[in-house]
Amino acid sequence: MTDNALTLAETRLLLPSGLDAGHLDRTFGALLGPGIDFGDLYFQHSRRESWSVEDGIVKDGAHSIEQGVGVRAIAGEKTGFAYSDDIQRETLLEAAQSARAISRDGGAQSTRALVRGNGRALYPATDPIDDMDSATKVDLLRRIDQYVRAADPRVKQVMVSLS
Repeated sequence: MTDNALTLAETRLLLPSGLDAGHLDRTFGALLGPGIDFGDLYFQHSRRESWSVEDGIVKDGAHSIEQGVGVRAIAGEKTGFAYSDDIQRETLLEAAQSARAISRDGGAQSTRALVRGNGRALYPATDPIDDMDSATKVDLLRRIDQYVRAADPRVKQVMVSLS
């Protein structure tokens, strides 16, 4: 499952930005060093979609994508964070240097290359947005509208949303 998660991360985050494991190694090289005890990168990619139907008419539809990378550097009891919405080589290095700036004093310390953890995936790598096409989603909302109206003739207004 870890290999699947790694492949998914490479496909959705790294490759579209022209990045690979070598770029991550260079980022860790900029992040880790004398005075830094620990550092990590956190990548985020989330998609949201919503539809709303009012009285059988599509009133609203929205779709958004948020992505970025966070960098954390720990030096003793100090922690530095940096974040960028842009997942590119230059911004990764800038974020690493910003997070690393928490430690200005030197000291000899070796750095480690990128280590792939053996974390287990807690959730399946499915994208519910892709499970149904837009026409199917709108049809579902309209069928709910019709079902509610048929349930009781006193129903005058129906608002249904899917997010």
